Amino acid sequence: MPLAAEAMRAEHGSVRGEDGAEEERCRSTAVRAPLAAALLVAALLCLVTRLSHTRPFGPVTRNTVDLGQQYLPYHAYWRALLHGEVHGDAFLNWNSGFGSNFLGDVGTYLSSPFSLLVVLFPADRIELALYAVTVTKTAAAGAAMALLLLRLRAGPWPVAALLATAYALCGWTLNHGTTVPMWLDGLIALPVLCAVGEWARTGRRPVLGPLVVALVWIANFYTAYMATLGAAVVLVVRLLTSEGATGTRARLAALAIAARYVLVGVGLAAPLVTVVFLAARGAAPTPATVFAPAPWSDLLARFLPATASTSSPALFVGTPALALALALPFNRAVAPRTQAGWTTAIVLVALSLLWAPSHLLWHAGASPNGNPYRQAFVLCGLLVIAAWFSVARGVPRPAALLAGAALLGALSAAARTSPDIDRWTYPVLGMTALSACTAALLALAGQRRTRARALPVLAVVLLGTAQAGEVAVTGKRIEEQQRSRVSWSPRIGPWHAAVAAEVARADAWPHHRTDPGEVPGGNDTLLVGGQGADLYSSLTAGVTSRTLASLGFGHYAKGRHPVSLDNPVTDAVFSIGTRIRSEPTEPVRQDAPPRAGVTVTTASAPPLVTVRPVVRPATHPGDSAFARQERLLGADVYRLPTTGRTGRVLTARCPAGSHVWFWAPEYRGTVALTGERPVGFDGRPPAVRAPMKVLGTVPDSGEVRIALEPGGRAHLPRQPIGCLARSGLESAVRRLVATGATRVRTTGHGVTAELPPGSTGTAVLGVPRISGWRCAVGGGALRPAHDHLGLVAVPLDGRSTTVRCSFRPPGLRFGGAVGATALLALAATALPHRRRGRRHGRGHDGGTGG
Repeated sequence: MPLAAEAMRAEHGSVRGEDGAEEERCRSTAVRAPLAAALLVAALLCLVTRLSHTRPFGPVTRNTVDLGQQYLPYHAYWRALLHGEVHGDAFLNWNSGFGSNFLGDVGTYLSSPFSLLVVLFPADRIELALYAVTVTKTAAAGAAMALLLLRLRAGPWPVAALLATAYALCGWTLNHGTTVPMWLDGLIALPVLCAVGEWARTGRRPVLGPLVVALVWIANFYTAYMATLGAAVVLVVRLLTSEGATGTRARLAALAIAARYVLVGVGLAAPLVTVVFLAARGAAPTPATVFAPAPWSDLLARFLPATASTSSPALFVGTPALALALALPFNRAVAPRTQAGWTTAIVLVALSLLWAPSHLLWHAGASPNGNPYRQAFVLCGLLVIAAWFSVARGVPRPAALLAGAALLGALSAAARTSPDIDRWTYPVLGMTALSACTAALLALAGQRRTRARALPVLAVVLLGTAQAGEVAVTGKRIEEQQRSRVSWSPRIGPWHAAVAAEVARADAWPHHRTDPGEVPGGNDTLLVGGQGADLYSSLTAGVTSRTLASLGFGHYAKGRHPVSLDNPVTDAVFSIGTRIRSEPTEPVRQDAPPRAGVTVTTASAPPLVTVRPVVRPATHPGDSAFARQERLLGADVYRLPTTGRTGRVLTARCPAGSHVWFWAPEYRGTVALTGERPVGFDGRPPAVRAPMKVLGTVPDSGEVRIALEPGGRAHLPRQPIGCLARSGLESAVRRLVATGATRVRTTGHGVTAELPPGSTGTAVLGVPRISGWRCAVGGGALRPAHDHLGLVAVPLDGRSTTVRCSFRPPGLRFGGAVGATALLALAATALPHRRRGRRHGRGHDGGTGG
């Protein structure tokens, strides 16, 4: 008996040793594949940047389109906020749009955990910081996909790493993700949510699953929504094709678990998501877009290397991955059910890109302005997963590879007429295909010769080299095409630094505002500080856009990018006491940071909170910007003359010495007052609205003659000319100073003003009346603020001498309630699960002991 017991112990120890070795190999693979994928992705993305001669590995700016005008400034402001260097907080941005909802912008641009990396960089290296965020996100997407592939099916980890790299550096990433870094969180979310689907399929991780869903929805709910749809497709395919599927009831149970994970996770994210949703509903509306599907030739072309476009889906995943995915239907080593499931899913998702109802489903019911194929990364992920199933258990047989190659050849031939095809497309495709075929032959030879261990290694190296070269050329060509086709902003440099230094010296908030004027790019106040009108956000409030436009401010992006207006009347209305003006001293170039001369002017300005009498003074009637400015100011300061027109010449009479202002928001061309230099206007409705501009001084004769040189049809408003008398404006400012607040204090999202005793009428805060403002007089309860011609207003009672206002982002309270409910639901799940785990542990210990 002792010998038998010893033998049994030895046998059990041997089994445990074998199991431990296998578990150790699995752990090693689970570390190697994602680490290799992340490093390879980061290296290749840096190589693409170096080959493109763009920052930080070259002199050329990366700041194309909204990367320079939105995302870079927002990350600069985010860094400043996290360092405690701004006047606002997470609720309110005092710098932009004369006061804007910042929590909505956080949820749109900055809520990813990766965005916190900007705090590690100095303020003058914010471009490098955003590049680091972009590379880190892309590398994380590669690591997540590598882990998912090995979770779906065991296989060689180097191949999983290569395919994960193909996913992370797909055409969608190179064409869109690197210039819209928030969307890269969706690239990470797809494999992560697919892993959550695997937990749901096996009934695991009832607490961690919802938490992961919440995290990806907080990071960027827009692309997380698309990734959630993609993960649902993957889960359905897995339930229909997995060997472990036991029947309809088990599949429905897994779907129910997945639905619970998503519902609870989205509920946990609701405090942020609801704020963004309501801010989007209240944003300046953009014209409705009608979805027009891309031609089939363009769709097929985007599977190929070195293609770029915003009007067709970016579907490049590399020639090796695409060939393996195309070989899946012919690979007899894969179960027929698996072949049919993944092939059907890919075909249906591809078709959904071109069908209007499914297009709306992918984009949450609203066809976007700009790129209409923002969900294309989901199809890229499905292609990579299909490629993994095709190769995980060995290189497909020659017949399957030939069939896949034939499909690839047919696809390439059908795409030849597409304008998206680049001169590099077919040469790179041919070279990569040849290298991939050679790698496949080496791998097949290695499978047949068990002692030829070097051949599979050589095959992987050759395949990786071919894939890296294809990605490098594709990324380089996309970068070059983007720079030649789209608008760009110069690098941050001496111009921005000079303006920022002057703003910092002049800043007197909240005594008065400091407007930095216009610097290259957009969102000037986020980059250089100050408190101005300039604001570029997808969530720019319609109230802000309409109010500023009615006062003569210009805008871009169909109203979502109002810009600064250098006008003394609006300066008085919005308490701008210091104005920075800057002009370039050399041509603005892509490959060098710009320099500029900077001037600073100061003027007496009313306080941020002013008092308007019960009976409003008489001002000019009408709906011109001049009349609206006067109504907000509370005084007549313009002479609005009768305007005559002879051909391209406008005539009028104004007081000598007054300043001639011209307002024609839809006019494009030049305008010149006799004896003065021409002034340019660039109105292009509905996208661009030209701001009001000063043309010069009225001569002693009082005669005003204005010559028009329009670039097309000259559309002018009924009252395009206003002549401003500075003496009347100065008198109005003195009156507002005398009756306005004697002291103003601000917090991150609130303001308190002390008023002269006996003040009656209406206290007006120089902030657009966006939803979320609540105000009170004296010690009263906060109530929704009133509206005074578009600004925040509070009726006064004649007794109280203080007014206080506070901003709370709309949806925050409701979202908090939903989040609390979701948290309770999560706790209700966690406690029973923990108890079951303890009972299982005690039972296991007891069994062992017995």
